[in-house]
Amino acid sequence: MDLLRANLHKVRIPEPTNRIHKDECCVSFDTPRSEGGLYVDMNSFLGFGREHVAWNFEKSENPVYLHIVQRRKPEPDETDRPLKKPTLLAIGVEGGFGEQEPEYDVTYEIVILPEFVSLPFPSVDLPEKVRLAVDKVILAESADRKQQLASWVADKKIISAHAMDLQQLDNGVIVPPTGWKCSKCDKTENLWLNLTDGMILCGRWVWDGTGGNNHAVEHYQQTKYPLAVKLGTITADLEGADVYSYPEDDSVEDPILAQHLSHFGIDFSSLQKTEMTTAERELDHNTNFDWNRIQESGKDAEPLYGPGYTGLVNLGNSCYMASVMQVMFSTHPFISRYFEKQSLKAVFAISQADPTLDLNMQMTKLAHGMLSGKYSAPSQEGQEGIRPRMFKSVIAASHPEFSSMRQQANPGNHELNPCTGFKFIIEERVQCPSGKVSYNQHCDNFLTLSIPLHEATNKEQLEAFHEKKAAMDLDGKEVSKEEIVRPRVPLEACLASFSGGEEVPEFYSTALNSKTTAIKTTGLKTFPDYLVLQMRKFVMGEGWVPKKLDVYIDVPDIIDISHMRSNGVQPGEELLPEGASCGNKAEPARPVADEDIVSQLANIGFNYFACQKAAINTSNAGLEEAMNWLLSHTQDPDINEPISQDPMPAEDTIDEASLQTLVSFGFPEDVSRMALKASGGNIERATEWVFSHPEASSSVSADSSTNNVKDDDSHISDGSGRYKLMAFVSHMGTSTHCGHYVAHILKDGRWTIFNDNKVAASVDLPKDMGYLYFFQRISS
Repeated sequence: MDLLRANLHKVRIPEPTNRIHKDECCVSFDTPRSEGGLYVDMNSFLGFGREHVAWNFEKSENPVYLHIVQRRKPEPDETDRPLKKPTLLAIGVEGGFGEQEPEYDVTYEIVILPEFVSLPFPSVDLPEKVRLAVDKVILAESADRKQQLASWVADKKIISAHAMDLQQLDNGVIVPPTGWKCSKCDKTENLWLNLTDGMILCGRWVWDGTGGNNHAVEHYQQTKYPLAVKLGTITADLEGADVYSYPEDDSVEDPILAQHLSHFGIDFSSLQKTEMTTAERELDHNTNFDWNRIQESGKDAEPLYGPGYTGLVNLGNSCYMASVMQVMFSTHPFISRYFEKQSLKAVFAISQADPTLDLNMQMTKLAHGMLSGKYSAPSQEGQEGIRPRMFKSVIAASHPEFSSMRQQANPGNHELNPCTGFKFIIEERVQCPSGKVSYNQHCDNFLTLSIPLHEATNKEQLEAFHEKKAAMDLDGKEVSKEEIVRPRVPLEACLASFSGGEEVPEFYSTALNSKTTAIKTTGLKTFPDYLVLQMRKFVMGEGWVPKKLDVYIDVPDIIDISHMRSNGVQPGEELLPEGASCGNKAEPARPVADEDIVSQLANIGFNYFACQKAAINTSNAGLEEAMNWLLSHTQDPDINEPISQDPMPAEDTIDEASLQTLVSFGFPEDVSRMALKASGGNIERATEWVFSHPEASSSVSADSSTNNVKDDDSHISDGSGRYKLMAFVSHMGTSTHCGHYVAHILKDGRWTIFNDNKVAASVDLPKDMGYLYFFQRISS
């Protein structure tokens, strides 16, 4: 006790703003449930495992710690407890997956380093400052808990802006309680009642062949009647009814739905639920054939444990990150950089004051957690795996580019940069009708490949399937998931599509001094050690609705891309003369404020320029959104200044998620940025901008030769064009922002599936369903 009092000045009482790390060690994946428990520094509130707390004492000289130990309670009736069927597409929330967490007994004590002297807690003998500080640590919500997010759960439904003043026509329509059918076809399921005119129409066509014929959507496009409710979801509990707003493009809440239904004679109190809601249907799609096949569900797979076979627990929306990191830490550059040549203690010694925010520390922690084998051991539920919360937090907060593999660790030192082996130089050659050419070079880390569906190798089977489906549709029947035939496209066709020639309209030729149509071909100036191919499975469908191509890619184990090498200017070629390239550069249109919104705000008394900014920054979504933005930006120093004439808004106005969505559609990143800036950040208008400015996406400089390769790219590796498939990541779901990702990796001579914290030998490899393919160069 005297020792504690002597160090009382080192104990802090946490403030509400302090981050309390009491769930996990900041340099390892030890937790209070680990054998040695967790030690929380009572000055910095950082957590440390038993092996690592002495490092912190050496570095900080903080001697007082709260030791937390959790031990699992016995559950004798566990086998008798029925498993609940999930009702939400969610993880870690009520009604979702994984909600039956075991219970633990928790014990606390005060420990003083370096001798690990322990004092019991609680105890009336402890100084009041210590008791108060520990109580606040115990009661505080941990930093890790605050950062947990549930995966796939839609945000709470917003109240539709169209609900309260919805126009309903007095057309005498009375909707019967049963016997519904689409007014334009024979569909009797997935029917939507338009709440303005009472029309009953079928819903959207779904990528797997189910759904409707888009008649409800087409009706909105013709009439602009905004709200519809899904018949079959209406019951006495109106909160469960599925109401959709077409202008807001989302499921919404209608506070006066009962009134809107009674207008058409619907007595909701007597109706029974007969249809799935949109969220339930998404859950059903995510447990279909593709889901099961990619996850190899139902296969008698051998669980794998040990170094390199550590699973990563799904933190809510982290399966993409987990899948990619499993692949990265199966490559030599990442293993060498963060595991073999870098110790945890050395990295912690040089880390910043808060190691939970240090990227190098968290990368090294993740590497040692995955590759040491310490956390890969059988448990009651199979492998427990590790929870990379701190890693996810630091890359999400400070490194948004990580998701696109553009994050560069130690960019100034290529020898320490594990991403160097993935980088390569792309060279584009443009030839105008004059016969003269120009070359352009830039670096990238992966190739995005279009999927030429017309190159499918099973065209006869596809035609037969479509004929069968059309006949069944006429009979009001649906084909089963097992009967669906998908196009099979060879990877070679996708590679050929990338390197093949394409027309460049509106190309300004300095040789002809006019705009013309040129021909562009693309090749690789260098071949990387690791070649990453991203399949462009997400495309923009009708009505600017993103859709996923339902297609199989036939991928061989060995590929040779030697024919894709570009060798620069050839003998006899004449370069286009240097000069003004006016016309081949897109002029991005400045976002324009909706004058109705601006005038309404200005009439209230706000400054006109401020009203313009409010409308633009909310993408002209509506008066309420603009008002909310304006009220939260009244203290901006330039709020009443005229809008800059610069067509490009500030760089930081680009939302990274929106940018990656456009990139996933296959648009170049620089063009995507340009489109988002010109469209106020709105994805739909940005997509429309790209298609309406073809010169932006297909133009290259008309100067004789341009080189965007930076000085620090001079160490890019090059070699043979022969590669072996080493891993692939598959995606399940209809959008890049939802669904699930799984990795398959060729490790120790056999294919292994990494499905979050489940690691097993692959039994039925779904190689044709990949979204990202990783190839390693074959040494000559």
